[in-house]
Amino acid sequence: MINKRLLIKNLLAHNDENSFYDKKRKIDISYKEGKAKFLKHICALSNSNPQNNSYLVIGVEDEDNKIIGTDFFDDSKIQNLINAYLTNPPIVQYENIPFPHLPDDKVVGLVTIRPNGQIITSLRKNIWKYYGGSVFMREGSVSMPKVFDIEIKDVNSKIVLAIEKHAQNNIQLTLDGVFDFMNKRKDFQPKYKVFKEYLVLCWSGDKKVVKDEIFYSRVDIEMINEQVRLFYSTLDEVAIFFNEDSFKIVEYVRLGLQQSFKYYKLEEKTIHFENNANYSIETNLLFEPPQFDKKVLHHIYNSNNAILEKLEKGLTLINRELIDLENLAASYLICYLNGFEEALPKLIYAKPHIKKQGTALYSSYKETIRILRKVKYS
Repeated sequence: MINKRLLIKNLLAHNDENSFYDKKRKIDISYKEGKAKFLKHICALSNSNPQNNSYLVIGVEDEDNKIIGTDFFDDSKIQNLINAYLTNPPIVQYENIPFPHLPDDKVVGLVTIRPNGQIITSLRKNIWKYYGGSVFMREGSVSMPKVFDIEIKDVNSKIVLAIEKHAQNNIQLTLDGVFDFMNKRKDFQPKYKVFKEYLVLCWSGDKKVVKDEIFYSRVDIEMINEQVRLFYSTLDEVAIFFNEDSFKIVEYVRLGLQQSFKYYKLEEKTIHFENNANYSIETNLLFEPPQFDKKVLHHIYNSNNAILEKLEKGLTLINRELIDLENLAASYLICYLNGFEEALPKLIYAKPHIKKQGTALYSSYKETIRILRKVKYS
């Protein structure tokens, strides 16, 4: 089993970006340009490596390989995005890898692109400035467009195999990972469990009991053998269930209008453990969008637009508007889920203006976008 943190170190130490791996400071697939560039890199890496895995490392400075981290990204629907925009899509896995020196809310993103043989991957349809049918390949550290009748060559298999071999997990790395987690999360009741005599899962959270049911907030769940963070949230409520064969997470989100809020089931994620030291993750979206009175939503939508306009002009908000600002992103989302299509571009446009209002408000905005991403690509 590969220790993903060690794999990232080996990739960064091996060479500068090349035809089997790339590195980025960050990616943002919430808008067309960012989505298009991400798809271009996936397409190029897939075509350049027909027989071996290729990798995209996110949260690294390009000049000096300094690991700065990026936000936790839930990848459960990213394959749907790949399938929607690429012909002959590769299998793509996004994993969040914690590093000891990074803040709790930062990880390194590791995108693994699994080979699809000698089949050429291309864009299925137009996106941003790239045309449907375009084919990309890696030339050194650059993803370049190519004519369709390119010849795919396997030149990296031995190199990638050696890098992955040197990233294999061992007992010391596993034990160190368990102790690191238990010490770091000691304020949130950390626990560990060994599944199938080999796979070690650690989790922690702030526990509370509601009507005889147990929920957790500030939840962190890690697969220690691989050094992969499987789940992280500071805001949502989570229910956890497990037996000898599986570990289930049911995530709830807090949504509402005009100071009236409820918790809604968002997603169920089940980790299935197998006897051959492997595991698989099954994800099911449970979310049913709450429905509200259209007249009330029209009022809230117009109020949000007025607040956004004042933010854009740098005007001071009154007390009532400051209260509404705290729920601006979530209420735009509710409007969109209730048929207000124009609320979505408003939500995206609000990002830089909300970011200027402080860390807490921006964190709430990112949680809203995370919910949108799960629903949109389901």
